[in-house]
Amino acid sequence: MNPILNLDDIAAFDDVEDNGIYMSKRAFVGNKIGARDLGYNLTILPPGKVQCPFHNHHGEEEMFLILDGEGELRFGDKRYPIRRHDVIACPTGGPEVAHQIINTGTTDLRYLALSTLRDIDVCEYPDSGKVGVTAGRDGAVTLHKRFRGENTVDYYDRERTTLP
Repeated sequence: MNPILNLDDIAAFDDVEDNGIYMSKRAFVGNKIGARDLGYNLTILPPGKVQCPFHNHHGEEEMFLILDGEGELRFGDKRYPIRRHDVIACPTGGPEVAHQIINTGTTDLRYLALSTLRDIDVCEYPDSGKVGVTAGRDGAVTLHKRFRGENTVDYYDRERTTLP
């Protein structure tokens, strides 16, 4: 396996998102160059679009390197302008590190996204009150659920209280 891939040579995208303001193309790179514990993808975000809902991770840390274009990083309760060659850290934690990239420019925003790969990750979506849980990785995801946070139940909900 060749450990090198030039981003200019990427012709096909593995994940195309097209849902209102959420529109992007992502090409997964890590598995193509033999990465094991880091995920890599090239993301292209058109003007006026957002790559994903505002979220924070409890297991996976993310980093973004802006290659071309300009936009805005929504991070916790702040907003920051971003542009070519900016490096963005999105550590694990609660809503104070929730993040979202918005293309506020007039050309495509291109960036390299890197993340640690964890066998278990919990993701919160502060704007919508959702929670996501994922177990597994690299095409072997064994659990992937999203639910509304207000649906919290008691530990013993639906459990038998007598011996089976």
